[in-house]
Amino acid sequence: QDQLQQKIICPGPVTCLTASPNGLYILAGVAESIYLWEVSNGNLLAILNRHYQDLTCLCFTDDSSHFLSGAKDCLALVWNLYNVLQAEPSQIPDPRHVWSRHSLPITDLCCGFGGPLARAATASLDQTAKLWEISSGELLLSVLFDVGIMAVTLDLSEYHMFCGGMDGSIFQVDLCTWPVQRDRTFQTERENGKVFKGHRNQVTCLSVSTDGSLLLSGSHDETVRLWDIQSKQCLKTMNHKGPVTNAFIVLAPANMFNPDGKPSMPLPKFSRHLHGTESSDEPGTEGVTLRLGLHQQEPGQSYLEKAERMYSQMYSTREKNLVGDQEHLTIQVSELEEEVSNLRKINKDLFDFSTRIITKPAK
Repeated sequence: QDQLQQKIICPGPVTCLTASPNGLYILAGVAESIYLWEVSNGNLLAILNRHYQDLTCLCFTDDSSHFLSGAKDCLALVWNLYNVLQAEPSQIPDPRHVWSRHSLPITDLCCGFGGPLARAATASLDQTAKLWEISSGELLLSVLFDVGIMAVTLDLSEYHMFCGGMDGSIFQVDLCTWPVQRDRTFQTERENGKVFKGHRNQVTCLSVSTDGSLLLSGSHDETVRLWDIQSKQCLKTMNHKGPVTNAFIVLAPANMFNPDGKPSMPLPKFSRHLHGTESSDEPGTEGVTLRLGLHQQEPGQSYLEKAERMYSQMYSTREKNLVGDQEHLTIQVSELEEEVSNLRKINKDLFDFSTRIITKPAK
């Protein structure tokens, strides 16, 4: 049974949404602005206005240190989360990279593994999918197709890039082919073994299983399809009552099939105003709050102070356990005494050896 934890009213229609892998932050695209919330208390930490048209996609790196944004203005921006959190409220931080090589709106983003050293893929209506290096911002690969690209994803090993087209085709691009070419054209008639055919309308989302054997795709033809990547055969088709806008493969939570399972952490209401405090005064919003930089100026213990207090409690408990177990304490003391005796003997031997070398008469 579905459980509604919280109904959150946003400042406007949300065009894209993502959560950081560490679970601390939520990003939402509202018109041309990026909204950043802290999950534990619902505070709105930043509003980023660097795009000129509506946002279309957002994604985090796997270590939550950076996030990428794409919009209808043909730009893909790379943001450093730390810089965004440290910026003054009246100041809009600069993105780390501005990728402006697309000529039509960005439709999808995908980030590989490696944190700030990862590679990222972008898809666009200009019939290209591009692969970038986040650390340097360099363009690594640009693949031209004969249709606009609506979705892009990478497999776990990043050997292949999968691109979903406007006509329902899904293209498999090999990233390890030789010779290496930065600009490549995907010619469908020559790449029959690398095209998934079955959808009758544009492909909106793609996801690869962790073992790299299955591909999940959603489409405006109201179906979700599961494909075997090796044979390009459709294994299963799931029908829906409307266009599919998003679908992805995820590991099932441990309590997913437990009928009594409930969320362990209450989710607060998200603030609609920058650095607002209206949500923090409401009852039932207790939780762990991680404050960084400017947000440490708020009253209450900081994260580091709480961690130090918890460590001291843990250490004192360990000491009490040692005192309570006399036998274990006696064994530990005898081992330490034996080690001290050995160290003293080694120190004396070293001293004697050094003395003999220094006082040895020259020949």
